[in-house]
Amino acid sequence: MTTLGRREGGTGASAATLALGRHRARDGSGAGAVALDTDGPHAAVVVGKRGSGKSHTLGVLAEGLAAAPGVTPVVLDTMGEFAGLASAPRVGDGDASSADGDASGADGDAITVVRRPRVRAVDLPARAWPSLVGLNPTTPAGGLVWHAVATTDSLAAARQTLASADDSSVDDSAVGDSPVDDLAVDPGTRRVATNHLRRAAAWDVFDPEGLRPRALLTDGTPTVLDCAALPDPATDAVCRVVARGCYEHCLADETAVLPWLLIDEAHVRFDGVAGPALDRLFTRGRSPGVSVVCATQRPAALPGTAVSQSDLLVAHRLTSRADVTALTETRPSYLDGSLHERLPDRRGVALVVDDTTEVAHTVRVRERRTPHDGGSPRASDRVADRPDTDDGSDSIDGSDTHRDSLPRDSLRSAPRPKPSRRSETHE
Repeated sequence: MTTLGRREGGTGASAATLALGRHRARDGSGAGAVALDTDGPHAAVVVGKRGSGKSHTLGVLAEGLAAAPGVTPVVLDTMGEFAGLASAPRVGDGDASSADGDASGADGDAITVVRRPRVRAVDLPARAWPSLVGLNPTTPAGGLVWHAVATTDSLAAARQTLASADDSSVDDSAVGDSPVDDLAVDPGTRRVATNHLRRAAAWDVFDPEGLRPRALLTDGTPTVLDCAALPDPATDAVCRVVARGCYEHCLADETAVLPWLLIDEAHVRFDGVAGPALDRLFTRGRSPGVSVVCATQRPAALPGTAVSQSDLLVAHRLTSRADVTALTETRPSYLDGSLHERLPDRRGVALVVDDTTEVAHTVRVRERRTPHDGGSPRASDRVADRPDTDDGSDSIDGSDTHRDSLPRDSLRSAPRPKPSRRSETHE
């Protein structure tokens, strides 16, 4: 069995792994098993065009991590595709399961799915709030939002601070590096800041009793954060709080397990306020023990650090020249041949570049043990589910009037009115 992310004969050679799939032979058949090391921290990127299997692969990783000892997956689900993971069992002995993902004999708690997760406003850095609500932090309104959040412990309190603000100068003594020095709170500035914080409150994502990242890492329960019903800025806030919290709690050695943060459609999160926290996981997450896996169909939209600092690249089918070029530019020197030529052309097959062993493998990813909710709907399914109401009538309203029984003259198209002639005088 090939173990990705672990050198042969290195430390932890007998530690836990998760089943990823099998080597794909040149004739398309399956060969030896391929597993992924779960003993140490990793940074991985999963790429592929729509329908190539990248979300399926992310689900396979989540299943395996839920069954591994000493780690816990936290899945940021932006499309509602991973609710089926709730039926994934956990194993008590911490083995890898078989190469094909057989978890017979598994026990323990299933993955918890949190729909419309809420976080505490105080866990989001004050400097991120202006950008979160669509304001420039250097403008008066952006600086006022920064000040209101930095001096309170909840979104409701921040809004109350703005409501009670007068036309005097803002005291920035408690704001730290907030750019609100001697900021005059004129009515227009206050109105703009108030409206933007009202918008944030309407997202219904901030709650003083919201989830705390430390709790996710204390009991070790695998979790799916279903953000499908949240707008993008609210999802960014959840991602920033969770990524930042996982890093800081691991850095302080306050965790019972090591977290793996799995993020689908990650290019969107990098563009928002979650970007700095995710970038830190790729560049500095290894030391405290935080692993991160980002999946995207647009690798060209990822920052350069995400691909260059990852030790695992799982590349499914890609056809966009910009995306292929983005991967090619960060191609490791030890990869023989053109990366474009080695990319798979079949769904469920991936080129896995392992930076630890400096070897690339073509892998057929195993089947999921849990339902995959990321499949595309089909019109034929809608037709099959439609009740049969055919009573022999061809009319739309179900009446007994048939085309054959209509007078022939009624079937003729009505004559089209002649277009009125415009005046030949040009204006």
